[in-house]
Amino acid sequence: MKLKSIFLGVTLACSSVLGFADNNIKMVVGTYTDAGGQGLYSFSFDQSTGKATGISSLNVNNPSYLTFSKDGRHIYAVSEKNNATAVLNCIGFDPIKGTFAFKNSQLTNGGDPCYVDTNGKIALTANYSGGTISVFPILKNGTLDKSLLQIGSKKGGPNRTRQNTPHAHCVIFAPDGNILTTDFSGDRILCFSYNKRDKKLEDHGIAAHVKAGSGPRHLVFSPNGKYAYLMSELSGKVTVFSYKDGKLKELQTIAADYAHAHGGADIHVSPDGEFVYASTRLKGDGITIFRVNDNGTLTRVGAQHTGKHPRNFAITPNGKYLLVACRDDNEIQVYSRDKSTGLLQNTNQDIILSHPVCVKFYPEK
Repeated sequence: MKLKSIFLGVTLACSSVLGFADNNIKMVVGTYTDAGGQGLYSFSFDQSTGKATGISSLNVNNPSYLTFSKDGRHIYAVSEKNNATAVLNCIGFDPIKGTFAFKNSQLTNGGDPCYVDTNGKIALTANYSGGTISVFPILKNGTLDKSLLQIGSKKGGPNRTRQNTPHAHCVIFAPDGNILTTDFSGDRILCFSYNKRDKKLEDHGIAAHVKAGSGPRHLVFSPNGKYAYLMSELSGKVTVFSYKDGKLKELQTIAADYAHAHGGADIHVSPDGEFVYASTRLKGDGITIFRVNDNGTLTRVGAQHTGKHPRNFAITPNGKYLLVACRDDNEIQVYSRDKSTGLLQNTNQDIILSHPVCVKFYPEK
């Protein structure tokens, strides 16, 4: 793997300023590489103006999802492949220069890894077509040890086209350290914990069921950790849960995909916890905007049409901008965000990039 200095017409520039200083923050984008892109790209993003400046790139195969290590010095990025070559990559990241350095990779032993999360001790991948969760111990130097084990999801949902085989779509650490994963085909959310001594996942059972045929996809927590918000792909609905001790209690289910396109995608909470945003694809592509009520439930306040196939999006740490990865339009759209209403406005400062599918900002200290 080698660094490239120029890509897709974006002027590259090195910054001597830390990624979190002076309103400038480092941003890393993962892309699908089938059309010839490099894979990973870094930018300096100005949180005061919404302007992005390209810095560097790294040749990684299909890094469709990534996350930063807790100290920001490493990136863990999947290589989404539907065969035995699927891996989780560890990549060094220089937060001052914004450059990459490949460290190592380990097989996921499950096809199409599409999500990764870490608590600093282990990294986890959700393997979509493999229907499994893979666990990787993190070594002292930040690199990955071999996958220890896998936990399988199940098949059996009523959608015989999409739920006829096991699929795992998301795995995250809850605020209390428990591990939650969305069982796409089983229409449920499972809970585990990691036993460091025995190096295994301990099964805590089903955290929640959702309506049959929903296809639970992505799960996020409110900043205070009291509530969780689930985007279901097939139903196109957001489910609100209260959370305690590994259990989710359903409070509300509300529509996000009014086109009924079975294309629910990503979901995020604003940094202040006041709004929830959910993206939908395949028809009427866009972002649905919800205000968070005092009891954690949601009220729809608007929607923003976006480019084609908004698979992923991210909100800047200061809450001023929301960036949408529009895979099929080969661009990342930059929207300003009204913090009082939650509504979005296109700044027309698009970042042109081949098949962008994941946007992550350098973690604030």
